[in-house]
Amino acid sequence: MLHLNLQQQPQLRDSGDGQGEEEAYKILVMDSHCVSILSPVLRVNDLRRHGVTLHLGIDRPRQAVPDAPAVYLVRPTLANADRIAADAAAGLYASFHLNFSTSLPRPLLERLAAACAASPAAVQRVARVADQYLDFVCLEEGLFSLAQPRAYVALNDPAAADADITALIDAVVMGLFCVAATLGVVPVIRCARGGPAEMVAATLDARLRDHLLAKPNLFTEASSASISSFQRPVLCLFDRNFELSVGVQHDWSYRPLVHDVLGLKLNKLKLPAELAKYKQDVDEVNQRTGGGNAGVEFDGTDLIGNTKHLMNAVNSLPELTERKKMIDKHTNIATSLLGHIKERSLDGYCDCENDMLVNGTVDRNTLLSLLRGKGTKEDKLRLAVTYLLSFETPPSSELEQVEAALRESEVDMSAFQYVKRIKALNTQFSAASGTATKSNIVDWAEKLYGQSLSAMTAGVKNLLSDGRQLALTRTVDTLMDGKPNPEVDDYLLFDPRAPRSGTGGQFKGPFREAIVFMIGGGNYIEYRSLMELEHRSQPSKHVIYGATEILSGAEFIHQLAELGQKAGLGGGSSNPPPGPVQ
Repeated sequence: MLHLNLQQQPQLRDSGDGQGEEEAYKILVMDSHCVSILSPVLRVNDLRRHGVTLHLGIDRPRQAVPDAPAVYLVRPTLANADRIAADAAAGLYASFHLNFSTSLPRPLLERLAAACAASPAAVQRVARVADQYLDFVCLEEGLFSLAQPRAYVALNDPAAADADITALIDAVVMGLFCVAATLGVVPVIRCARGGPAEMVAATLDARLRDHLLAKPNLFTEASSASISSFQRPVLCLFDRNFELSVGVQHDWSYRPLVHDVLGLKLNKLKLPAELAKYKQDVDEVNQRTGGGNAGVEFDGTDLIGNTKHLMNAVNSLPELTERKKMIDKHTNIATSLLGHIKERSLDGYCDCENDMLVNGTVDRNTLLSLLRGKGTKEDKLRLAVTYLLSFETPPSSELEQVEAALRESEVDMSAFQYVKRIKALNTQFSAASGTATKSNIVDWAEKLYGQSLSAMTAGVKNLLSDGRQLALTRTVDTLMDGKPNPEVDDYLLFDPRAPRSGTGGQFKGPFREAIVFMIGGGNYIEYRSLMELEHRSQPSKHVIYGATEILSGAEFIHQLAELGQKAGLGGGSSNPPPGPVQ
């Protein structure tokens, strides 16, 4: 895209400083969403190396640069299409190379064409229109987000309109289609029955089937080398309620701590100023170049040796500077983390939650001490919700003490009461399923509301195996093996490349690659667990993890609280158990 969508990238010329520069200079125009897509993977220096002299927001006032081409990367929206047409008519740039993050709908394309046709000069300036299928944020090589905020609230709100749910499902499907197109492979899709995972799976299967009818298509145009070296992956779709506790719990590993405590967003953090002192490697450079031997004479025989040292030192300085920056950054991060850990007793929260989730035990005094002691209100609420999720039927006296401790700490009870209510609803729903079929519940949102914590009723500790392996990780491992297993035997299978009629020819594994996607919000805890699966597997497995958004525990607890408030469960009072599910 940055090379104007040419078939082959132009050669970079050396500007004399060892850095290549693009022959053609250009302007990059983006909307805010596409800035989020590019910023984790390309820095300003990377853009400049590829000839981008300016990067500007499409909704900001911009001066004309009539002798430079412009590359646009924007979402296919009405406002963006109208703004592009206005820019072309005004002649802001020499030529317009238009790139959309997803496919441009036909009505918008016709509107853009009609607007440009009104100005003959504008038509001549539009050099190309391309669908890039880049509507996802790549945070790491094996981690992506669709940057769809509050998806959990939207999918679990009983009052949500069918049209809103359908629109969100379509947006998730488009994002996953973009991921598949970028990988150049058509995945086999697996998911549990019911809920948003099945809706996404069925809609994505239909979209891939329709796209494969066109020849050529995005998947036939992929290079033969990439297709032959990359076995078809399995796309494992999960609903956040599959393992709700992971969304709220505290964790003791580095990535989750940085994300949860320091607010990591798009791979960026705000920290105090970096350390200012160079360390041992830079001192060694000074010694080699004579910086530490002022006044010492040397004869001509040392000239060649000193010149080599000088050249080596000059060549190593950029690398040493980058190393120092990296060390300083992580030193600052660790220092800041330590301060938060001490201030909030995060080690205590982690230990208590680990005992509940893994060992199925809790020290009542420790639990109540944490709820009344250090930590933010979100910390205490997350601990209380974890307690609620860890035991199928906690003692009523103990539960009352937990609620009283939350009220003493002036914690909003909305999220706690919401999970408590859903747990009771789900228990009643499970009990009624023997006499009434689930299909009798017509409204999809109400059905989801009643089913949402089905995995929870058996006790979250039962979903965890030895070694703290998450239920998600164990299920993915099982799906990749492709062997009969009661945990996944009832999972649905969609193969967009297989005939619609019959299931006999569908491939169930084994798979070497998997794309794991969490609908309703993912987190770094699950990402770390899946990476550990990848590293310990023999033969080797490759796993990519994605989610509608990457949430910290505090962010997810706020979404639970919002649902509680929508259900009228706010405040500190304990709500009575709900009536029978109709």
